[in-house]
Amino acid sequence: MDVLRIILEIVLVACSGLLILLVLLHKGKGGGMSDMFGGGVTSSVGSSGVAERNLNRITVGIALVWTVVIVLLGLIQKVN
Repeated sequence: MDVLRIILEIVLVACSGLLILLVLLHKGKGGGMSDMFGGGVTSSVGSSGVAERNLNRITVGIALVWTVVIVLLGLIQKVN
């Protein structure tokens, strides 16, 4: 059980770092904190290209993996 817990913790750290990077890669939609600091100049706010849609899909996939790993670690903790 310890080996599984260690593997899940490694996957959790990797997913957390990757999720942070993926979220930071997204374009700002405006109207948020980025506008306050001078990031309000955007062109084609409504359009979303193929790269942006793929980035969205990858981000959601990694977030789902992250959530499943958190639940599994909680279940392992409860059993022990």
